Amino acid sequence: MNEDRLICSECCQTVNKSKACIIDDKVVCFTCMYGDITPFDIYPIGSVRTKLGSRETSSLPAEPNGISCIDLFPSQKRFLYKLEEETSLLIVYYLHKVKSVITVFNRRLDGKSVGVFASRTPNRLSKIAVQEVRLLKIEGNKLYVDGLDAMDESPVLDIKLGLGRRRASGR
Repeated sequence: MNEDRLICSECCQTVNKSKACIIDDKVVCFTCMYGDITPFDIYPIGSVRTKLGSRETSSLPAEPNGISCIDLFPSQKRFLYKLEEETSLLIVYYLHKVKSVITVFNRRLDGKSVGVFASRTPNRLSKIAVQEVRLLKIEGNKLYVDGLDAMDESPVLDIKLGLGRRRASGR
């Protein structure tokens, strides 16, 4: 069999490897997972630079520590107007190293048996993560933040105002 082709454990159809995911160590094709939904494109606006590498993924989600740099593409600098006045940001990023998903597991926080949606595990089908961070400083198109548990080179998809509010007015 061609290495790029897999057999779906649910419908038994042969599918391209790029059109399947691994759930509980079984191949599931996108048609069985999502039906006939048409996927859409999302473009990154930059990437994360951090010391958290792929070998540490088994320990995620860990207590975030250390400073991370978000390198925005130069074209994104125009959108940073007044961002330095904020302290709390929500970083939306792509979990680019996720390979498989386990539907039920013991949560690290308290050992409780839960599903993906009741946890902060990076092993999720959507591969999208959101993390609130503290903005430390901005230099050009680089944002230095504290509290981001993204791995090095994670694509950043968006930045939003965090719940921690603003520096000056405290609104």
